[in-house]
Amino acid sequence: MMERPPRIFDSHAQALHRARAARMAGERFLVREAVEGVRARLAPVNRAFATALALDGDAAAGFQDLAAVWNTASFGAGERLEAASDGYDLVASVLALHGFNDLPGVLLQIRRALKPDGLFVAALFGGATLTELRESFASGEVATVGGVSPRVAPMADVRELGGLLQRAGFALPVADVERTIVRYREFATLANDLRVMGETNALTARQRRLSRATLAAALAHYEARYGDEDGRLRATFDIVYLTGWAPHESQPKPLPPGSAKTRLADALGTVEHSAGDKASPRR
Repeated sequence: MMERPPRIFDSHAQALHRARAARMAGERFLVREAVEGVRARLAPVNRAFATALALDGDAAAGFQDLAAVWNTASFGAGERLEAASDGYDLVASVLALHGFNDLPGVLLQIRRALKPDGLFVAALFGGATLTELRESFASGEVATVGGVSPRVAPMADVRELGGLLQRAGFALPVADVERTIVRYREFATLANDLRVMGETNALTARQRRLSRATLAAALAHYEARYGDEDGRLRATFDIVYLTGWAPHESQPKPLPPGSAKTRLADALGTVEHSAGDKASPRR
């Protein structure tokens, strides 16, 4: 029997957070940035998409002009894709996939929902996102209660996410990351931005309460370590972009080892050195 992935995220709490976010007014600038990033990666694709599937409301709203027919689907109980049908030319997601317990399984379902040679494109938080907040909460809890509890979701790095695309069976997988450093006037503005995006703590093992002493210690660490001279607080957001194709016989295939006709050194116009006399980088 296959082991189930650990239950890192509380899906009920996530649903409540997203419902609250939908009722809130606020600037969702990171969502807008992610939509623009996805569109930039789709721009070189010389193809008309007939049928497309949006995995969240932001993808549905941001890419309507890219396909003739759009459907929207969600992942229900057991993180199962509740799509009306399969065989899509395009599947898109904006800042939603980082909140799944079984991301490899989710990616596999997405690949199966595509037609052969169909395209998947997504943006999700990863890398060093909210690393300042994570460290500050940990410091505050160590100082006040002598331990650390999970308060910021774990983030996969770009290499791990690229590997998951390959594991799910996508052809020509590409993963890249863009970093945005946001400078906040005060911590409350950062907290509000996370609420507006539905990105507050939904970890299964989260502590439901945060004492005033712990919060004060965390803020003191944040200001001391990540505050600028003008008093603003830095917050890192890494948006990882994923693209991958459902396999098809028409796609380019890698050449077998040893079949290259030109040396890499000649193609790059460089001098080839043996392993024993490579120049060391300057330090």
